[in-house]
Amino acid sequence: MRVGFLVIAAVLSVFGGRLLQLQGVDPGQYAAMAAAENTVEIVLPAERGDILDRRGEPLAASVEGLMVVGDPSETGAQAPEIATFLAQRLGVDYFETLSRLRKKDSKFQYLARRVPSTLATDVMAEAEAAGLEGLSTRRDPVRTYPADDVAANLIGFVGTDEALGGFERTFDTYLSGKDGTARYEADAGTRIPLGDNTTVEAVDGKDLRTTIDRELQWYTQGVVRQAVLEAGGESGLAAIMDTRTGEVLALADYPTYDANKPGDYPRRDRGARSLNDHYEPGSVEKVLTLSALVDAGKVTARTRLRVPGELERQDRTIHDYFEHGLLRMTLAGVMAKSSNIGTVLAADRFDPGQLRSYLTKFGLGTPTGVGIGAEAPGLLPSGPAWTSQTADRIAFGQSLSVNALQMTAAVNTIANGGRYVSPSLVSGSATMDDGTVVGTDTSRTRRVVSEDAATQTMRMMERVIDPEVGVAPGAAVPGYRVAGKTGTAQRASSACGCYDGTFTVSFGGFAPADDPRFTIYVAVQAPRNGGGGGSVAGPVFSKLMAYTLERYGVRPTGTRPSQLPTTW
Repeated sequence: MRVGFLVIAAVLSVFGGRLLQLQGVDPGQYAAMAAAENTVEIVLPAERGDILDRRGEPLAASVEGLMVVGDPSETGAQAPEIATFLAQRLGVDYFETLSRLRKKDSKFQYLARRVPSTLATDVMAEAEAAGLEGLSTRRDPVRTYPADDVAANLIGFVGTDEALGGFERTFDTYLSGKDGTARYEADAGTRIPLGDNTTVEAVDGKDLRTTIDRELQWYTQGVVRQAVLEAGGESGLAAIMDTRTGEVLALADYPTYDANKPGDYPRRDRGARSLNDHYEPGSVEKVLTLSALVDAGKVTARTRLRVPGELERQDRTIHDYFEHGLLRMTLAGVMAKSSNIGTVLAADRFDPGQLRSYLTKFGLGTPTGVGIGAEAPGLLPSGPAWTSQTADRIAFGQSLSVNALQMTAAVNTIANGGRYVSPSLVSGSATMDDGTVVGTDTSRTRRVVSEDAATQTMRMMERVIDPEVGVAPGAAVPGYRVAGKTGTAQRASSACGCYDGTFTVSFGGFAPADDPRFTIYVAVQAPRNGGGGGSVAGPVFSKLMAYTLERYGVRPTGTRPSQLPTTW
């Protein structure tokens, strides 16, 4: 009996000690463990902000969608069958889904995100008919792009779990908001009415209003596409800018893609070539060189130059695109005929370092910072790389590189009376994921050349369009004064480290020339029809400018175009 009492006492002591631990020492911990066993926590998705054009039309929007979720405590032996069913109907990964359905310590697992409501409803009905248990749905907005490929290269797109490219990526935090959470106690998968219930509401993302005009963007993309196909080119782009504010009304790339089906297109077509690619600008650069010379007091539009058929410089011979003997040209004639030789002879008057200083103020060599990631800064040589030979080539647009929006903003400086205005793609202001605030509210201006220098340059650019003396009569807009400049530049190949025999052809200009409202820049890469800036890009400029002026109700000024002498 004594031995029996001792055994009973020992057993009771163990039970007593355990009871003391549970109720006296660690009651909170064990209560929490018990509660967690029956607690379900779900995410309440925030609704992603819309991306809008300047008039409030949606370029990207969120519509009603559902997520398909599973309760592993209920799926049981059906897990392989359910995983197969969802893989076939929703394209989810079979093995990942099976792994989620077999998590025995969980009552809630995401199985498919952002499923269109109609599809999710049909799938759930099929699952119920097949006797598959443990599946349910929750609200989960779906990203859609109502205009398909319009501005897709700028907008980017959203994948299953992350934003990919364009505004969607650089403004992801701004657009996405903050998800909320809901926690509740459940028994056998059913919420306990009087159990713990905690909800943190989601904070929806903010709308991003852009400066893009959706209809103008659509039209611009169509015109660029047609031009590239007719020229047999590799790609093309166009930018349309409000001269006074720097707001970008259209920034079009071709080839492009449908943001609703990005996987159907090559990766190289899903970026913004107009910002991410850089190339040598060719003779559009002469607008910057000659305006800088006028501003520096070295020349005027009427300065007389003797332009030989060839110009020997160090170990190189500089040619013009057309054969000629000795020509007596004014500076306006150099612009009108796009003479490389005349430009180099005029540029000899710069003081050391002066041309590079001007080009920096025009915005070359520095990203525009409009809110698109991976923007190419271009290349503006400096230091030992800036030799006399390099300076000659830079003067007429080779041996440096730009992106399209940089070049648009530089030409716009002349249209804006000599003041550079930083381009904007965001209306108002918005914060990028790296903390940078961009938009029209942060736009900057600076004086680059004098108003007189800009006016003289504008009048020289008008002669480029003149059918009697200029190289780009196809860029004219009937009834309007137009100032512009062609560009035809050799293209450098990274494969050989040399020029590959293809060209970038371009045209940049503005109208009305004497009271500018819009600046447009067009470029086509590697045309195979033998055309140059005047014949390929000039007509594209004309179509886009005519449409833009009409769309915004800009009337002709009714004044006579420039008659500056081009010869002497």
